Amino acid sequence: MPNPRDTVRVWDPAQRILHWVLVISVALAWWAGEGRLALHVRVGYVALAIVVVRIVWGLFGSRHARFSDFVFGPRAVLGYVKRIAAGREERHLGHNPLGGWMVLLLLACLAVVCVSGFLYTTDAFWGVEWVEETHRVSAWTLVGLIAAHVAGVIFTSIRHRENLVAAMFSGRKRSAFDGHD
Repeated sequence: MPNPRDTVRVWDPAQRILHWVLVISVALAWWAGEGRLALHVRVGYVALAIVVVRIVWGLFGSRHARFSDFVFGPRAVLGYVKRIAAGREERHLGHNPLGGWMVLLLLACLAVVCVSGFLYTTDAFWGVEWVEETHRVSAWTLVGLIAAHVAGVIFTSIRHRENLVAAMFSGRKRSAFDGHD
């Protein structure tokens, strides 16, 4: 772990709390499944509330929480992918261009999972096949996105010799840029 004097605060407490409570909510919802439906529904509501708060925080929150800090256009993302392939991608204090789009994909997918799950609990949509199928497909899509997110975190942590999971707990990343940044 780097010396705290050589680090900078990147992830604010709200962002970190939202992230880890969302991780727990999604894991609990997955574990609960249909067999523990009451818990599944409750943590689904928690996840939806977090998505809404995270979107608001992405518009009005601290610097590195704001979408404007990490959502890059297609040209910038493609350039970043090319630099990764060449082993010359730059380090970002906040989300890198791929990580930024992953945040958007995860939030959008979670919104679809949660809203379709909510609709399925209403009298109007109970038993409606397309609602159930939307919930199931979006839930499995979320699993794939989570796997890609975790793989990206591991890849980036190794590539930049920086523990991003620890940074999401502490809120701090090293500030100095060395030859691999």
